[in-house]
Amino acid sequence: MYRIHNLNNISPKGTALWTESYTQTADPQQADAILVRSANMHEMPLSPNLLAVSRAGAGVNNIPLTTCAEAGIVVFNTPGANANSVMELSLCGMLLSSRDVVGGINWVQSIKDTPDVAKQVEKGKSRFAGHEIRGKRLGVIGLGAVGGPLANAAGKLGMTVYGCDPYISIDAAWHLDSSIIRVNTREEIYEKCDIISLHTPLLDSTRQMINAEALSRMRDGVIVLNFARDLLVDDEAMAQALSSGKVSRYVTDFPNEKTASMPGCIAIPHLGASTQESEDNCAKMAVREVMDYLENGNIRNSVNYPNCEMGVCTTQGRITILHRNIPNSLGRFTAAIAGENINIAGLTNKSRGEYAYTMLDLDHHPSNQAVEQLRKIEGVLRVRVIK
Repeated sequence: MYRIHNLNNISPKGTALWTESYTQTADPQQADAILVRSANMHEMPLSPNLLAVSRAGAGVNNIPLTTCAEAGIVVFNTPGANANSVMELSLCGMLLSSRDVVGGINWVQSIKDTPDVAKQVEKGKSRFAGHEIRGKRLGVIGLGAVGGPLANAAGKLGMTVYGCDPYISIDAAWHLDSSIIRVNTREEIYEKCDIISLHTPLLDSTRQMINAEALSRMRDGVIVLNFARDLLVDDEAMAQALSSGKVSRYVTDFPNEKTASMPGCIAIPHLGASTQESEDNCAKMAVREVMDYLENGNIRNSVNYPNCEMGVCTTQGRITILHRNIPNSLGRFTAAIAGENINIAGLTNKSRGEYAYTMLDLDHHPSNQAVEQLRKIEGVLRVRVIK
């Protein structure tokens, strides 16, 4: 029986997928797996019983990834499960920034108690006039699960769309409309586009990618949308660009002490994934990932270990090994198994940075001695007998 603890409320559409082999526990120290959304796990003690953490969402800043990796705890996220929700809000942000809808609504609220509000609206509405997005040039930086569909949708709305993603997957490229103009550098996006939408992960190479130098390359009056990560944008540089008119509107889904009061900034309270459909999809994906890992040892959508799958075990035994990425580890593992006169029917080994994962299908159930020998090998962090 596997024990599951929910650190946050998880959609019933996901938790309904647990089978009779799973039970909920109120004590995270007794859990084999934890499901989490926004709860901060950085100061949370990690039980030696814990095998997996699954984030019902894409961002994992609230989870200590290296600490988990060192403890042999696989951390999953749910990429793409909330993609449509974020894409739709990005479209909304584009419209809000092109038409001063927010300013107009706030103005109406300020005069709503006057007796001639209808007349005042007709006289004052011109100050909130905007422009259409049809015919405008949209630059999408990052053409993955959110950026790709956004580019396609914008093209259907009559926009000329430029896309930049040096790491685009084959699958994402296949799903891009032929009308999307691919460019090789972000600088081309900066120089050509009226509206720029960010959809990249936060990496060392993308941190504060929208800085003073990048903004100086952009067209006067550009609109910048950020529904990806807060730290992709240098807030100080953005404030200056808004003040000078270089940027006409900045829309962010990540309000902070600077952007919440920044003139010209539309700060949305992190609503990108806040739809019922998104929460349901994330929960279902998170549960399925945990079940496949606990029952079969397969890793899919991990953020601290390599993805590695061998399907359902059809042999007499399966062992999985989480370990550091040390040369000749695989040779040591197979030698330990062979020394017990156990034949290896199939294996796979994948690495990701400092960490690696090995799956071994065996023609016999492994002995306790074989398992203990594997655990003693240099760099091994966790050994699990799946079958």
